[in-house]
Amino acid sequence: MERLHPGARWQFRISGYLIFGFLGIFFGVWGIAPIVGLLLGASANSILILALLSILGYILFVIIFSEIYARMAYNRWFYEFNDAGLRLERGIIWKRYSNVPYERIQNIDIHRGIIARMLGFSSLMIQTAGYSAHPYAEGYIPALDMHLAEQLRIFVMKKITARKRK
Repeated sequence: MERLHPGARWQFRISGYLIFGFLGIFFGVWGIAPIVGLLLGASANSILILALLSILGYILFVIIFSEIYARMAYNRWFYEFNDAGLRLERGIIWKRYSNVPYERIQNIDIHRGIIARMLGFSSLMIQTAGYSAHPYAEGYIPALDMHLAEQLRIFVMKKITARKRK
C-alpha cells in the first residue's frame, strides 16, 4: 500500500482548523467564561480576563487537536493500484475500505488547488458511473506528487482502454 504526499498533512491540518474552529464558534466556548463569571459575581475586568483566557485556551486546543488529526489522518490513508483496480484504505475512528474495479472507471481528473500547488501535490479523482454519494469521486486520492498523479492517470487510462477493447 502506498502513502500520500507529505504535503497532505497540511491539507488535513487546515481541515482540522476549520472543523475544530467552527465547532468552537457553534458551541460558543468563549461565551461560557463570561457567563460563569457573571454567575459567580465577578467584576467586569475579571470577566474580560476570563473571556480572553478562554479564547486563547481554545485556540491552543484547536492547534493541538488539528495537529493530532492531521497526523492520524495522514498515517491512516493508503492506496494501491493492483490488477483488479484501485484499493483505498482510510479512516481514523471508522476504517473505510474501497475497491474501484477498472471496469467501472469512467473518468480520471487531476485537481490542483492553491494549497496543493504551493506544496507540490495533486489530487486524483477517479470517477465511476452513477456514484454521487460523496462530493468527491469514488476513487479520491487527496495528495499525490504532481508527476506521479500524471503517471497514474496515464496508467489507469491505458488499463481501462485495454479492457474496453477486449
